[in-house]
Amino acid sequence: MAISDLSSDAGAPLLEHTVHSCVDYRSRPVHKSSSGGWKSAYFVIAVEMAERFAYYGILSNLISYLTGPLGQSTATAAENVNVWSGTMSLLPLFGAFVADSFLGRYRTIVTASVVYVLGMGSLTLSALLPSLSSSDCQNTNKFSLCSPYESQVILFFLSLYIVALGHSGHKPCVQAFGADQFDEHDPEECKMRSSFFNWWYFGICVVSFLTYLIINYIQDNLSWGLGFGIPCICIIVGLLVFLLGTKTYRYGIKRNNEKTPFVRIGQVFVAAFRNRQISPSAMVVEEEAWEILSEEQFKFLNKALFVPDGSNKFGKVCSIRDVEDVKALLRLVPIWTTNLVYGIVLAQSSTIFTKQGATMDRSIIAGFDLPAASLQSIISLSILVTMPIYDRVFVPSAQVFTGKPSGITMLQRIGTGLFLSAMSMVTAALVEMKRLKTVEKYGLFDELNVTIPMSVWWLVPQYSLIGVSEIFAMVGLQEFFYDQVPTELRSVGLSLNLSIFGFGSFLSSFLISAIDKKTGGDGQYSWFADNLNQAHIDYFYWLLGGINTIGLMVFLHFSKLYIYRNRREYTCRNVGR
Repeated sequence: MAISDLSSDAGAPLLEHTVHSCVDYRSRPVHKSSSGGWKSAYFVIAVEMAERFAYYGILSNLISYLTGPLGQSTATAAENVNVWSGTMSLLPLFGAFVADSFLGRYRTIVTASVVYVLGMGSLTLSALLPSLSSSDCQNTNKFSLCSPYESQVILFFLSLYIVALGHSGHKPCVQAFGADQFDEHDPEECKMRSSFFNWWYFGICVVSFLTYLIINYIQDNLSWGLGFGIPCICIIVGLLVFLLGTKTYRYGIKRNNEKTPFVRIGQVFVAAFRNRQISPSAMVVEEEAWEILSEEQFKFLNKALFVPDGSNKFGKVCSIRDVEDVKALLRLVPIWTTNLVYGIVLAQSSTIFTKQGATMDRSIIAGFDLPAASLQSIISLSILVTMPIYDRVFVPSAQVFTGKPSGITMLQRIGTGLFLSAMSMVTAALVEMKRLKTVEKYGLFDELNVTIPMSVWWLVPQYSLIGVSEIFAMVGLQEFFYDQVPTELRSVGLSLNLSIFGFGSFLSSFLISAIDKKTGGDGQYSWFADNLNQAHIDYFYWLLGGINTIGLMVFLHFSKLYIYRNRREYTCRNVGR
């Protein structure tokens, strides 16, 4: 079976009813009526939903597993969760490089999914081993008494990072491959692609909601082995469904003699450096290049277009397209950097938020307590409720005022999400202050495993604000980093988006570690004391709220300066700011 997103020398002329620069699974020109679009996107969304079910099945309750069966402290467990989560978000840069330069997206997805299954299988095995599944370790009040064998701990963490390796090839390629099923040169399909990003995230939130409610309950009340095993089975099923759609997919063409995008990018920097001392009057440049030469941003790269007058020593090294692609990538740097604060905030929803909720009254009915990790389902529920409103009500309404196909620009959407995330931190700080006052009122300051007489539903606003912020910022970032990178680097673009949350997790881990050491000395209680009744995570929330606000202001400054890459290319894209 020839998959042309790997290589193809086919040069057959494309007919009007075929898709530009795409072939089918046999490397033949692909017809719009029989391929791509939503009929193919459903298969891709299915495998992503299965992967997200597995991912959230680990992440959402990982801190409880580390502080429970593995007996780690709150600060250490939070650091380990953030490091693993950060690795999961950074490794896709490697997977995207492999996909865009060598294997292609389809084969990378299949290979990565197999690795993912192996990691989930060994993770399940580590949880089923005797010392981690004893009755003592299933009782949350006895977590600190569990003493797992060192070999089991090593197997557990090794399994986690095998999952991360599988995720590195899966995550950046699946969404890019799904978006590739919509022809960007067709105005109607291009609009569908914008909607695809919304419903893609909607599907993810459906499975995360189910994970938080079902898998977290199984893990806390039945068996950790079963709680990891079910997601493993789901990702196997998801891979099989993805393979069923093979004949319907559109595969991008990459010719055997075509330079990889990374080589072209490197040549631009080399040529610009080589010509750095040559004056413009001594240059030869094509007439069509004058438009890009008139742009002031990253003007030093323009010299990559020049060769000395009368000299054929180097010949023409870089095209206008090459220089524009490099400039497009450099424009992403300030947007990427200013969104790191958003990655830090999101890291709290699966760590500190969970520990905060574990101390509160979580009773739903007599004899049933909501698992603390299941509180994250509020995020998914808020997205499930709000996303259809955004896509079907807000966007059409905004179109009337802005005239833009997606209602607001991608950067406006991201900025709105950053504002909402700052508000979530302010809300979380106020709720934690209320919780500490309740602790003081009932004299529970020194009580470690006691339920605070304060309903866990007080946490709903902060979780909900995180969820709504994801509709704006998370989805906006996904579309932005897909749309604003060169076509051949779209897997890399989406991995750059993921790396925001990877670095955000690492920065969160660094902050927690540094603050814990700074505030926990000289007999003082740390902000992250194991007994949260003695801690001050409200101070941490206020700090994050301030950092997020500063990040938002810097983001708005760079947004005003940003020049959209596709402003002259596609009629269906947002061209304003």
